[in-house]
Amino acid sequence: MRYLPLVATILLLGACTSPSPRPPTVAEGTRARLALLESTDIHSNVLSYDYYRLAEDDALGFERMATLVDEARREFPNTLLFDAGDTIQGTALADYQALVHPLRCDEELAMYRAMDALGYDGGTIGNHEFNYGLPYLAQVTGHPLAVDGADGQACAGPHFPLVLSNAVSVRDGQPLYPPYAVLDRTLKLVDGDGRETTAPIRIGIIGFTPPPIVEWDRRNLDGKVTTTGLVEAARRWVPELRAKGVDLVVAISHGGLDTAPYGSMMENANWYLAQEPGIDVLLLGHSHTAFPDPANAQSRFATMAGVDNQRGFVHGKPAVMANFFGRSLGVVDLALVREDGHWTIDAAQSHSEVRNVRGKDGTPVAPDPRIAPLVAAVHAATIDYVSQPIGDTDFAMTSYFAELGNTTALQVINDAQRDYAERYIAANLPQYAGIPVVSAAAPFKTGFSAADDYTDIEPGPLAIRSAADIYLYPNTLTAVKIDGAAVKAWLEHSAGRFNRIDPASTAPQELVNRKFSGYNFDVIQGGLTYAIDVTRPQGERIRDLTYQGKPVEPGQPFIVVTNNYRASGGGHFPGLDGSSIVISAPDANRDVVIAWVRTRKHLERARDGTDRPWHFVPVRTAGPILVKSASGKLAQAKAAGIEGVSLFKDNGDGSSMYAVDLAAGAPAAARHEQRGRVR
Repeated sequence: MRYLPLVATILLLGACTSPSPRPPTVAEGTRARLALLESTDIHSNVLSYDYYRLAEDDALGFERMATLVDEARREFPNTLLFDAGDTIQGTALADYQALVHPLRCDEELAMYRAMDALGYDGGTIGNHEFNYGLPYLAQVTGHPLAVDGADGQACAGPHFPLVLSNAVSVRDGQPLYPPYAVLDRTLKLVDGDGRETTAPIRIGIIGFTPPPIVEWDRRNLDGKVTTTGLVEAARRWVPELRAKGVDLVVAISHGGLDTAPYGSMMENANWYLAQEPGIDVLLLGHSHTAFPDPANAQSRFATMAGVDNQRGFVHGKPAVMANFFGRSLGVVDLALVREDGHWTIDAAQSHSEVRNVRGKDGTPVAPDPRIAPLVAAVHAATIDYVSQPIGDTDFAMTSYFAELGNTTALQVINDAQRDYAERYIAANLPQYAGIPVVSAAAPFKTGFSAADDYTDIEPGPLAIRSAADIYLYPNTLTAVKIDGAAVKAWLEHSAGRFNRIDPASTAPQELVNRKFSGYNFDVIQGGLTYAIDVTRPQGERIRDLTYQGKPVEPGQPFIVVTNNYRASGGGHFPGLDGSSIVISAPDANRDVVIAWVRTRKHLERARDGTDRPWHFVPVRTAGPILVKSASGKLAQAKAAGIEGVSLFKDNGDGSSMYAVDLAAGAPAAARHEQRGRVR
């Protein structure tokens, strides 16, 4: 049941904007309470289900977040519900509807069917919405786009407005979606005499997406879409939105907070957007991090200038960022007061919070029973699809100790990518014959979202879901031609995954830099070997870089196989900006892996799971060096040939801290040479 009456009018850019009837008079000083509810980065986790493990996961899922929405609607007299993007991509179910069994024009996307059941008031477009291409995006959002191939008939889309101000069609110079919408709503309130009454409110919403989408999805957007910075877009459209007579402007921005110097291609520019006049509230996303996070002493927001991590304000404006995958609901509790004929925010009486689907004791809320029946058919079809066999393996492929050199979950990707590229070059690019082909891949699951968020494929049959577990994203295979100096710079950037270690310190030191995403820890295989010296500052860590046993020369040419995200600048790797691409394949990296395994049929450890191209420069440390991973996994380290790992402490939450002997991880000859040295 909706506690806020349906919209009287929704004004979109280009729609009729004739004057509304004169609203009833509301006395100055009248107060009201309005809660803005936010989901973000759902990534098509409609149900609390893991398609890679074929098991329930009660820590996430839109169906459980929906229960939090219902609870909030019972708590607050007035609510509006918004989504901040990265909605339609991210699970095997999403891939099934986009790539395996494409939707008909008259068929609504499963994710949007679920959202419509809750009655959303608006949303924006995240960066991952562009992953499946513009024609698909136009279809499932029900909004033809002014670009070739995406400008056909309007298909079935969500029953709420999508707004986006800073992604622009090259064809006509206009935003792909309406930059803003105006929502007329009716507030329930209590007047000065204690009587229940109602009053109108007019709310403007404006949407933003990360400008680097033109780099990350260059294959889909190049020549069709450009972007503007968040600040520039706000200055273009907010005044126009304000002129519509709105009481409040809510920025729905798929991005986080960053205090680095502003630029028009800034990924997380909302620290600056919050300073723009005319914006009253910010609904954030993209960072897969909750804001505010007052109970987390390690939260980066706790020390960020201009940010109140206790009450959820950025430069004095209420802001919230729910967590990802439907793990939580963002709530902005606004105290409104009538001043000068408009509703304004009483900041002292307002606050933001993030409500989790799991309580403090770990007990999850029940799923909303309305959601599962809406997607039952496609859910079952997805399970059937991901269960299709493709081969088998005699060894486990895991990412529990990827940061210590375990490549069992990476070698299959790199071998498959390199095989594809070598065959492609032989057939289509004879000018590159003889240039060494190597391949880069990163461990996508490294414990970020949960204690069990790791790739863990047991020996035995392999199915499509196994390949999807190893390679999470619908990236496409791309290769770049660079030189030896650029290869070294690539690896130096990847080595940012590690903190700098002080060998003389007796205090425990964490090896992994958790602020550096695991999906940016590229390992390059195919004949390269190298060492990483974690006692050195970032940028000076790669040692003994060789190819087939010979030192890599700075000018030596290489073709490195990767994905479209990385080759086009994703992750900010030096020299990767799209200009060095020599192969831009139509095939998804995941499909390349599936096809390779089907051809291989049987994976053997000796042939397919033992390549360790890198090791740490051996060093003795006075204190323990720690790595966090899932509990009970020492046997996995041993099976993968990782030496010098021992249990340091069980954290009691499914994770453990492991102690690592940095002098034990190199080949025997290297350990002999370095024995006794403290660097």
